[in-house]
Amino acid sequence: MNSPRNKWSVLLAAAILQIAVAGSVQAQTVAIGAIVPSSGPFAEWGRSNTVTLKMLEQEVNKAGGINGAKLKVIILDDATKPAQAASSLRKLAGDEKVIAVAGPLTSSAAEVTFPVANEMKVVSMSQASSKPGVAKANRPWAFRNTIDESILAKSTVPYYKKTFDIKTVAIIFDAKDATAATVGTKIMPAMMKDNGIAIVNETDPLSFNTGDLDVSAQVTKMKSLNPDGVVLSADYSQAVTVLREMKRQGFIKPVVGATQLISSAILKAAPELPIVAPATFYASMTGGLAAPFVAELQPMLRKESGLPAEIEPSMYDANIYEIVSMYVEAAKKSGVTGKPEDLEADRTKVRDYLVKLDNFKGLGGPISFNDDGDAIKAFYVLQGQNGAWTTKVQGCSSVPGHPAC
Repeated sequence: MNSPRNKWSVLLAAAILQIAVAGSVQAQTVAIGAIVPSSGPFAEWGRSNTVTLKMLEQEVNKAGGINGAKLKVIILDDATKPAQAASSLRKLAGDEKVIAVAGPLTSSAAEVTFPVANEMKVVSMSQASSKPGVAKANRPWAFRNTIDESILAKSTVPYYKKTFDIKTVAIIFDAKDATAATVGTKIMPAMMKDNGIAIVNETDPLSFNTGDLDVSAQVTKMKSLNPDGVVLSADYSQAVTVLREMKRQGFIKPVVGATQLISSAILKAAPELPIVAPATFYASMTGGLAAPFVAELQPMLRKESGLPAEIEPSMYDANIYEIVSMYVEAAKKSGVTGKPEDLEADRTKVRDYLVKLDNFKGLGGPISFNDDGDAIKAFYVLQGQNGAWTTKVQGCSSVPGHPAC
């Protein structure tokens, strides 16, 4: 018969073995978080982001994972609510022990979430935020795989002016969206003046709020001013309301805007209206890694319930795919272990790798980061009309002292 002492020895050994096995199992998974708006105003982007991330997770694990460990992407919905985005980051960093976070999507959410990333000491990188200075104000843990809209406008507006002989514009913007409001009230007015274009409603700004379904009064006012063109600053899902109303009223004028306009839905809203906007990726791009990405992702998106039947991968799908791919590369090359006791060190390794990143192979070209945490990458000024986007100008957001595109 075993003595009580022997029984305790056996139990102790079993407990130690169980702890060791548990630790080993945990180390076999590397968790990365994502914050996307799967509900709310930008739900289409969030749902397509989710499909994109699931595809990437499968790709990574099929190729051997991260140094033998499985990649686990944990996705939370922020419903496009800044406070919910910040809460999601706390959960991902605190409860889920992720090594890095992709998202949140909007500048409004990033402005309140990035400070939490600094507090929790975990990288957070937005796939869409482009309001000037949002990452810069929250270094060193905040990054954006996007280009400041003020940089993009410097190439977009001159092309727009020259192509359509623009001398006057009317400006309309979504007052509730942080990026749209900044572009509509600061960036585009300054760029118009720099390019000698008069703003016919400069003293009487026209705006609407996210979710508004009737903008007939605003469009009627613009039509009465008879500008040569229209600056439309809004997310595509809100911009389509303005474009449809312009078409309904026969107000056929060339439109210019920011990256938020890039969507196949925009092209279908009013095909007669020429639209000029910048992008770092679009679904009909050719060459490089873009075409294989679209070929793999697009069928998956079109099978997903709750998404349009003819949906195409968006710039923000490409951006979030690149973000998590950068995290995976950082984890592989910097020796991330995925072990609980190494979590703080693992997060620091990811951050430091991104700071020094040199020409990561992105879908639209190589990617690096500037000192403000914003992406250095290629961009394209696109013109959309009659159902298709075409590249008119190609540029790069390079800065002195950093690798160029």
